[in-house]
Amino acid sequence: MTRSAAEAANFLKALGHEGRLMILCHLASGEKSVTELENLLSARQAAVSQQLSRLRLEGMVTPRRDGKTIYYSLSGEQPRRMMELIYDMFCKTQH
Repeated sequence: MTRSAAEAANFLKALGHEGRLMILCHLASGEKSVTELENLLSARQAAVSQQLSRLRLEGMVTPRRDGKTIYYSLSGEQPRRMMELIYDMFCKTQH
């Protein structure tokens, strides 16, 4: 249980940063290039790359290279489920 608690804490810490959370929100709709993420977030490449590095370290995103372009997508079921829950709780338009 201690190991699981540590994994959960690291997962939640990765989500606890607005920039990383925004990246995950954008990736929830599908794979994006680093350039696309820069434009969506109105952020510099260095800042986006730093956040993607942390998300990669936590196993939340997966990179794919196509020539000089690197694309990212959510990796696995946990990030996808968490982003669905966060979307339902905070982003869905209420009528």
